[in-house]
Amino acid sequence: MEDFDFKNETYQIIGAAMEVHSVLGSGFLEGVYHDALMIEFGKRKIPFQHEVILPIEYKGVKLNRNYTADFICYDNIIVEIKALSEISMELYGQILNYLKASGFTVGLLVNFGNKSLEHRRLVMSNNK
Repeated sequence: MEDFDFKNETYQIIGAAMEVHSVLGSGFLEGVYHDALMIEFGKRKIPFQHEVILPIEYKGVKLNRNYTADFICYDNIIVEIKALSEISMELYGQILNYLKASGFTVGLLVNFGNKSLEHRRLVMSNNK
């Protein structure tokens, strides 16, 4: 099996998301999954911050606009959750932009909107 940065941590996050999905199923709004995931992270002792502001800079100048990540777990992993029927390429771009803005290297995109939980791990290398 392949080794990668934050392997155990991402598995723990995905496990928590799977538990939320197994209990709630699909069909709820994103905010419901967000709240449930906060509870599950707490029960599993997964360190997290939610709705984290990620400043954006242009040539060393902080812009007025920011990104807001749904979660940052383990102080290193951006977790973005969705409740959509399908994941679009724009969502991958969103996570990559969050990684660029934050300087982090690993992001998870988790979609609760289907019968089965979908998750994708994205990696940004040579960041800042």
